[in-house]
Amino acid sequence: MSLFQLILVALIQGLTEFLPVSSSGHLILLPNLTGMDDQGQAIDVAVHIGTLFAVIMFFWADVKIAIGGTGRLLQGKVDTKGAHLALQLGIATIPVMIFGLVLKLTGLDQALRSVTVIGWTMLIFGLVLYWADQKGATTKTSPDWSIKDALIMGVWQALALVPGTSRSGATISGARQLGYAREDAAKLSMLMSIPTIIASGAVLGLDVVSTANIQLAKDSLIAAVFAFVAALLALSLMMRLLKTVSFTPYVIYRVFLGIGLLVFAYS
Repeated sequence: MSLFQLILVALIQGLTEFLPVSSSGHLILLPNLTGMDDQGQAIDVAVHIGTLFAVIMFFWADVKIAIGGTGRLLQGKVDTKGAHLALQLGIATIPVMIFGLVLKLTGLDQALRSVTVIGWTMLIFGLVLYWADQKGATTKTSPDWSIKDALIMGVWQALALVPGTSRSGATISGARQLGYAREDAAKLSMLMSIPTIIASGAVLGLDVVSTANIQLAKDSLIAAVFAFVAALLALSLMMRLLKTVSFTPYVIYRVFLGIGLLVFAYS
């Protein structure tokens, strides 16, 4: 893979992983619309690792609390703020793991990787995000996150396994529908991404271990670094903008991209 394509893939993943516009959809579209070779699972794992480190760094204060509470949780005790957060994140991850296993075992994960599917999901879930953002109340903040809400948002997150849906877009939609303020909805969505990225990275990683070589390792490192920087910048920008701007700009982008993809797919 050329250095240009490697950096391009990393930047696309980094910039779109946490914005509600679907990173997986954009990565699938890249070879489909440009004729470039698919980047492969090894690079997918690398860019996911890069974005994982970015979100951990950005929300380190909360991540540190969850890590501290994991030990208590493993002892069967949910008597601290950290243990409660670790439990909520674990519960929120269960639906996506179950749905992901079903898609992989049935082969639907590959069947859904088409421009047509991405066009429809980009459009439909963009409108869902707009509806949830405009109609949702702002009465809850992140400390109000309950186990029930974590499970509901986990189901929304599972829907994002369909390319073009957007993991962050779906979970933010779920959080806004539950009444969480925009910044808090985004924060919960980002925290939920951590165990999800770890789980998906582990699954993909098992598939590429046997094909690893020095050149692939170098390419993966470059991709991870660029994805990390891009993701950190995208996170910082989005969280800053949410203080004064709604999710409408992302909705507009999704709608226009979705319509364009459907025109392309059906023409």
